[in-house]
Amino acid sequence: MTDEMISRVEAAVEASTRWHEAGWPATFGVRNVEVPNLKAAVDLPKTAVYRDEAVNYWLQVRLAGTDTADWGRRALEALRRGDLKAAGNALYFCQYIELPFHAQAKTWRPLYDAFMAAQAA
Repeated sequence: MTDEMISRVEAAVEASTRWHEAGWPATFGVRNVEVPNLKAAVDLPKTAVYRDEAVNYWLQVRLAGTDTADWGRRALEALRRGDLKAAGNALYFCQYIELPFHAQAKTWRPLYDAFMAAQAA
């Protein structure tokens, strides 16, 4: 279980560091203009009314991705040490940080649930 979980956490760390680049469908403004990632938000014309909102959203995604990756690395260290309690705590915090973006990111909650299910078995 630990080797598989380590692989899954490594993949989740990598994915969350790229959330703002890979992006997902996100719309802004009264016309619901899709701005799918940070680069697209920054590239919007400075006159676009929703530009600041889109840029701020994607900067928040980048920040959350960085934070979850940091905590994911802590989970990796704990897994490698065999400290399942610390790993579970770090994974819990990852899924907590991801909550505002969970519907789109779907990275940490499934991993945390799998970890907890494996612990219960």
